[in-house]
Amino acid sequence: MAGRAGEPKRQAGGGSRSFAVLEPSELLPFLLAKLSGQGRNAVKAILARGQVSVDGKTVTVYNHPLAPGASVSVSRERIEEIPPLIGLSIMFEDDDLIVVAKDAGLLSIASAQETEVTAYRQLTEHVRRTDPRSRIFVVHRLDRDTSGVMMFAKREEIQQALQNNWQEAVTERIYVALVEGRVARAEGTISSWLKESKTLKMYSSPYPNDGQHAVTHYKTLEAKSQLSLLEVKLETGRKNQIRVHMQDIGHPVVGDKKYGARTKVLGRLGLHARVLAFVHPETGEGLRFETDIPKAFLNALKD
Repeated sequence: MAGRAGEPKRQAGGGSRSFAVLEPSELLPFLLAKLSGQGRNAVKAILARGQVSVDGKTVTVYNHPLAPGASVSVSRERIEEIPPLIGLSIMFEDDDLIVVAKDAGLLSIASAQETEVTAYRQLTEHVRRTDPRSRIFVVHRLDRDTSGVMMFAKREEIQQALQNNWQEAVTERIYVALVEGRVARAEGTISSWLKESKTLKMYSSPYPNDGQHAVTHYKTLEAKSQLSLLEVKLETGRKNQIRVHMQDIGHPVVGDKKYGARTKVLGRLGLHARVLAFVHPETGEGLRFETDIPKAFLNALKD
């Protein structure tokens, strides 16, 4: 006799249970409701071990969207031991994009000569667990020592759609920057033309139209005599833009020796990509991802 809709269907051999999706949901809440006898951490572990599939494809992302008519299967057996992501967590994933929160210290992508762990390499391995032909495409980068939200494309045409229409597609890019000294103005805008030196260091040209135009807006969130915490909005996204502009106003980012900093109160660069909002190039949906201000930034301001 067929099971009722939404009830588990026993697979041949009793190796897994399947649940029909009746209404839109995300994977983790759906599993918590269906596997009510198991705690949240136990259900997360089942996901992490690759024991959950949606319509026959293994899924490990908590917020994987479920549509009515989909089938979610939970295997009793551990499918494979999936290594944890290092310095990286997935905030969102669909067939086109992966949005992640990156820790400071992790490279976005390495050169061909480097072999260390990167966000790109780990996410490539992640997508190839479900399809060996899958690839990851770089849309934008964060410096190694900058933490926060960034995204990768899962198809080349999605990468191109975002990069070719970046100014219109990205509706919000907000950073927080811990900088040296007390910034005198509560808020302001920095505009300059950025160029790159022979030593690969960016700088503001004194001449109009000499380089790439860069515009940075900032406002002070908190300050004391030695440090200021700024919210920084990018109007343009040039290489090292915030770091150069903070140096330009005499308040280099903490830990940024390359651009004039003298303090190392964090043991890392005081720059965090807090918000990334954009229009999904395939669905047209507006998506917004926000992370917390790093506790180390806030603790540094405490007397």
